[in-house]
Amino acid sequence: MTTLLNISKIDMVFPTPKGDFTALKDVDLQIKKGEFISLIGHSGCGKSTVLNVVAGLYQATKGGVLLNNKEVSEPGPERAVVFQNHSLLPWLTCYQNVELAVKEVFKGKMSSKEMKDWINHNINLVHMDHAAHKLPDEISGGMKQRIGIARALAMQPEVLLMDEPFGALDALTRAHMQDSLMEIQDELKNTVIMITHDVDEAVLLSDRIVMMTNGPAATVGEILDVNLPRPRDRLALAKDPEYNNLRSAVLTFLYEKQRKVETISTSATTAKASAKAKKDVA
Repeated sequence: MTTLLNISKIDMVFPTPKGDFTALKDVDLQIKKGEFISLIGHSGCGKSTVLNVVAGLYQATKGGVLLNNKEVSEPGPERAVVFQNHSLLPWLTCYQNVELAVKEVFKGKMSSKEMKDWINHNINLVHMDHAAHKLPDEISGGMKQRIGIARALAMQPEVLLMDEPFGALDALTRAHMQDSLMEIQDELKNTVIMITHDVDEAVLLSDRIVMMTNGPAATVGEILDVNLPRPRDRLALAKDPEYNNLRSAVLTFLYEKQRKVETISTSATTAKASAKAKKDVA
């Protein structure tokens, strides 16, 4: 498969009252069409910043993002975002929330009937046809996220960007949403980049897990290939040695290798401070 999305050596620097803050440094990642990529790392490691650069919400200070060899410089319907907060408009029904996105993208390209059929198709895809005409306040958190995903999918994006979409859900609802997402991705073969803090979620869903180093100047630490066959069954995988090896590898990076990097960095900073103090005294 050829590269669909090329995140090419991006730096992201934010100005602050105390000087420039380098959030990302030399982040380089190539993603193929149909891949499911998880970004994982400790809080503050720049995962959301990477996602925002790909979404076109931020412009990289250095480097850039290419989608189908075209530079990403602003938001576009070919990159749909699903946030942890569903962001549904509370005065519109579930159907109308999806309709809003469809009209924005397909106005003049679809007839009214085609739009209606397309909206219903995407609502059915996330198993929410029974609640299509309910308001967001009348449905659960998991249902709201399903509609948020339906709205994103209805835009027919080439890349689906998900920023901890299940982070606020209870464990059982989260498991159901993960299963639904696997079903959808298996059917549509769409390209997904998802941020998560959940190691099991990353291993269950991903083709590759991108592990970020801690910030500032966060970058790609390691990339882990997940070669578990699809479709995946969470109960069967729980006893699978390869699944547990992959899970262990991610945990090792997050809690052992990263701690060593931090220790080395702290030691180097202390040594510099000590050398400067001795020089000042002299």
